[in-house]
Amino acid sequence: MIFRKEPFFHGHDNYDQLVKIAKVLGTDELYDYLNKYKIELDPKLESLIGRHEKKPWAKFVSHSNQHLVTDEVIDFIGRLLVYDHQKRLTAKEAMAHPYFDPIRQQQEQAHTA
Repeated sequence: MIFRKEPFFHGHDNYDQLVKIAKVLGTDELYDYLNKYKIELDPKLESLIGRHEKKPWAKFVSHSNQHLVTDEVIDFIGRLLVYDHQKRLTAKEAMAHPYFDPIRQQQEQAHTA
């Protein structure tokens, strides 16, 4: 929704889906994740993925979506879209993220009015 690209990672099948994700999140972090949890990648998939640098989220900002993008949203997306589930924000942490401060402020104003 933020980058006005839905779905953000649009793959035709499971293999293509992971390739699309790897092209954005990078392969170094993917291989770190696989090694950490001792997960072996299907050799066919490994050859499809190749090697990719992590793309900065700012690369997805365009004229049509720049009004939706803030430092908070870039940080929020970067903390949610990670391979390692142990490094990803929990739902509770996500709800407490500064990205949602304006909503909390609106609720507080509504309750005090």
